[in-house]
Amino acid sequence: MILLTGATGSAGSFIANEFVRQKTPVRILVRDRKKASQFEGVRTIEIVEGDMARRDSLGPALHEVVRVLMISSSLMDMVETQCKFADACQAAGVEHLIKFSGLDARRETRFPFGLMHKQIEEYVEHSGLVWTHLRPSGFMQEYLREAPTILNNSALFLPLGETPLNPVDLADVAKVAYLLLRDGGHEHQRLAMTGPEALTMAEIAACISKAAGKKVQYIAITPSERRQALLAHGIPPQFVEALDLQVEERLKGGRESEVDLSTHRKFNIDPTTFLHFALRNAPAFGGKALPEKQTA
Repeated sequence: MILLTGATGSAGSFIANEFVRQKTPVRILVRDRKKASQFEGVRTIEIVEGDMARRDSLGPALHEVVRVLMISSSLMDMVETQCKFADACQAAGVEHLIKFSGLDARRETRFPFGLMHKQIEEYVEHSGLVWTHLRPSGFMQEYLREAPTILNNSALFLPLGETPLNPVDLADVAKVAYLLLRDGGHEHQRLAMTGPEALTMAEIAACISKAAGKKVQYIAITPSERRQALLAHGIPPQFVEALDLQVEERLKGGRESEVDLSTHRKFNIDPTTFLHFALRNAPAFGGKALPEKQTA
């Protein structure tokens, strides 16, 4: 039995849908079954309710589970939630825990969620469980959040200067996660995943321009301007502060400016370019949808 957590979230849903696409049986853990309505009636999906942070709610979810992928919401209690869940997995006899982590999971980072991922990784490594850490870089899907200004202003407003970044397509990450869960292996490995290119925001805007069928300009704003915009849109201050620190680190370059396709090669997955991602999501940017055969 395979268990997937976080299946209704942005990353987890890609992984769950990969199981659906491959017609491979999987159990998904959700706190609220209503949020998993898209999986109701799918014969290969078993939906189980439970709370990752409450071991007494996890009996049915962890029953006879061999491998599990651990992913939860990026909230301030992520460390407590995932460490408690790892304890429950160990107690239930799970053979292999795969943690969905991040490329910025390192002790020296100031990005709070990177620090949290690193803390959880270290806890899992000392839990007695067989583990694998899947460490993707920032997601290409993050740029879909910029669609409103692309549609209304033909512009991408971000405080990233001319720093190149290496975003990865969640569809690629989902394929790796699927294979890890289905086949196992790669024990005690940290699997970094980036996109195949390190692109500046101007280059990303050029890709979006091709998808949108119009000129989309990158306009570099200051971190302060972005902070004010996020707060004005109701983003909690603690998350805005975390994003400020992430921008600060990204402006320095480092790992998120380097390309690492070792995991793509290991799992024989063709890396998705940002242009293909943008074309596949062209309607979100105001462009025309590609024919289905070109979006695969």
